[in-house]
Amino acid sequence: MTTEADALALDATDAGHRDLFDVPPAQGGDYAEVAYFAGNSLGLRPKATRAELLEDLDAWAALGVEGHLDAARPWLPYHELLTGPASRLVGALPSETVVMNSLTVNLHLLMVSFYRPTTSRHRIVIEDAAFPSDSYAVRSQVAFHGYDAEDAVIRLRPRPGEDSLRTADVVEQLGGDVALVLLGGVNYLTGELMDIPMITKAGHAAGAVVGWDLAHAAGNVPLALHDWDVDFAAWCSYKYLNSGPGALAGAFVHERHLGTDLPRFEGWWSTEAATRFEMTPESRPPASADAWQVSNPPIFSMGPVRTSLELFDKIGIDVLRERSLRLTAYLENLLADVPLQVITPADPARRGAQLSLRVTGMRAGELSRRLRFEYGVIADAREPDVLRLAPVPLYSTYHDCWRAAAALAEVMA
Repeated sequence: MTTEADALALDATDAGHRDLFDVPPAQGGDYAEVAYFAGNSLGLRPKATRAELLEDLDAWAALGVEGHLDAARPWLPYHELLTGPASRLVGALPSETVVMNSLTVNLHLLMVSFYRPTTSRHRIVIEDAAFPSDSYAVRSQVAFHGYDAEDAVIRLRPRPGEDSLRTADVVEQLGGDVALVLLGGVNYLTGELMDIPMITKAGHAAGAVVGWDLAHAAGNVPLALHDWDVDFAAWCSYKYLNSGPGALAGAFVHERHLGTDLPRFEGWWSTEAATRFEMTPESRPPASADAWQVSNPPIFSMGPVRTSLELFDKIGIDVLRERSLRLTAYLENLLADVPLQVITPADPARRGAQLSLRVTGMRAGELSRRLRFEYGVIADAREPDVLRLAPVPLYSTYHDCWRAAAALAEVMA
C-alpha cells in the first residue's frame, strides 16, 4: 500500500509548478490547502494574474483612450500577444488562430462558415455524451437551416456495456449524408481522448467537414491541428488554461480556408487592421483567422489568458503531458482498491488528465460535498453517478492524489 510518505517522496523528485498558483484553503480535513481536482471545470489562478491584470487597469487610469496606442501593452493590437502562444499550444500557424468570444459563440460563428447543409447532405455527427451546450448549438443550427434535429443530428453512443466510443464505430457512422462532424477532443464526462487525426481523415474521406470542440483538450494534451488537417476548432480558456471563470475562448481555422469566399459574420474587428480606421463601409478581411472576429477585444478579459498562455509557452505542453501521464497513472493505481468503477479508458494514450468514477450507494454530488467539507478534497460531480478527478500537471501533486484516494476509501467504506 502506498503511504503518505511515498507520495511526498514522489513530489520531491517530480514536482510540478504549484508555487506559481494560488491554491484555495481547505474547508475540512487535516491540511491547510485543498487537494484540487476540478481543474477540468475551472483551473486555479496563476499568481501572476492579479499583478498583470492590475497593470492593464492602471494603464486605463493613467492614459484613458490613449492607452490604445501608448499603454505598455497597447490595447489596439493586444489580441496579437495571445496569437503566437495559442497557436503553439494547439499545433497551428499563427494565421490560423485567434482568441475571441466564448466557446459556444465561436462554435456558432464557425458553423456559419462550415455547416452548409443541402437536402442530400445535412446531418451533423456528435457524441451522445457531448457537453449539453454543444448539443444545443448543433440542434439550433440544424433547425435554423430548416431541418429536423431529431433526424439530422446523429448522436454516437458506446457499445452496450461500454463507456467510451471506439474509433472504428465513429468512422462507421460517417456516411454520405453527413455534412459536419463535431466531436469533443476529450469527452467532458468520461475523459476519453478521441483519435482526432484518424477521425478527421475519415470524415474528409466521407466528404464531410470536421470540427473539434477542444474545451477539455487545450492545455491538457498535445495537439497538431494544422498537421491533422482539421477544418476548424474552438476551445475555452477557463479549464486547463487557468484564465478565470468565463474567460475568452480560442478558435482555429485551417489555412486552406483562409482568404476564401466562405460566408462569415463580420464586424469592426474582422477587417484588416491596416485600413480599419479608414472607416469604409465594406469590410476587407485579412487572410487569417482574425477575419472571424466580430467585435473589438475586451482587454481586461484578455490579460489573464495572456498570462496563462505565457506559462504554457515557458514550460511546454509536451513536458506537462509526460507529468500528466505519471500523475494520472499514480492516481489510478491508488484507486484500484476503492469500490468505484473507473469509466475513463485504461490506455493512457486514450485519456487526458482525468479519471471519471462511477459512484454507487450515493449520488455523485453528495460524495463531492463530503470530500470537500470532511477531507479538503475538491472534485467535480456530474449527477447522478459520475465523479471526475483531474490531476492537473501544472499544480496537482502526488500527495493530492494520495489524499483523494484515502478520502474516497474512507467514505465508500
